Amino acid sequence: MKNRITIPLLLVAALLLSACARSSGDTYSPDQARMEQTVTYGVITGIAPVTIQSDQTGLGTLGGAVAGGVVGSTIGGGSGRILSAVGGAIVGAVAGGMGESALRKHDGLEITVQKDSGETVVIVQEADKEPLAKGDRVRILKAQDGSTRVRPLP
Repeated sequence: MKNRITIPLLLVAALLLSACARSSGDTYSPDQARMEQTVTYGVITGIAPVTIQSDQTGLGTLGGAVAGGVVGSTIGGGSGRILSAVGGAIVGAVAGGMGESALRKHDGLEITVQKDSGETVVIVQEADKEPLAKGDRVRILKAQDGSTRVRPLP
């Protein structure tokens, strides 16, 4: 009986933790490593905090419903057991959906940069460990896949 509860809970935890992958200005995907990037320079003219939220996969809701249903089914007997399982599935689905949503939200920055060429661009990226501020001179790195990031000068 204990395994009936433990295994679904572990699966839900694994699914939710897989949603934690982040991509900030100082984080590169394996495809971006060892890839040539175009570098331009400029000055930050504006910076604003934003929230970056990935699309939900539904795995949190589904996993929560399964885990809640399994846990609920261990309570009561007869028709009470069925009601407990259904109630547990509903509560688990809501909690799992909320958990996935929270894991998919990240603090980001909307960075406006005036390039040395005179062109103004806006780039949104996750907030880095290295703080950026208005007036900072920065590098703008553009990869071949089209992803762009703002990095402080070394």
